[in-house]
Amino acid sequence: MENLTKRDLVVRISNETNLVQQDVLKVIQLTLDHVKESLLKGDAVQLRNFGVFEIKIRKARVGRNPNKPETDVPIPARAVVKFKAGKEMKAELIRSSAKLAAAISASGTTSPSAES
Repeated sequence: MENLTKRDLVVRISNETNLVQQDVLKVIQLTLDHVKESLLKGDAVQLRNFGVFEIKIRKARVGRNPNKPETDVPIPARAVVKFKAGKEMKAELIRSSAKLAAAISASGTTSPSAES
């Protein structure tokens, strides 16, 4: 399994729409900029039939240094981006989960993001 990059999106959309790659890149970048801007303001980004991006605050906690377990390490609260898949995406993922599981096991990784 490979990662889908912004460049891959630009090429695929350009090929499917016959638009110039520079124009497609500009639209994709503007879209991502607006999503980021909304999240930074604390707003959720809802994309119908795809999912919702939102900011969640992780609580401060105490961690441990594995090399010195007796030492507590304070971990401050921080904001993280969460994604919740929409109904249609969930349904498609469920339908294709067998193929996805087979592809993941064939690649020898435990998750699609583990290939970085």
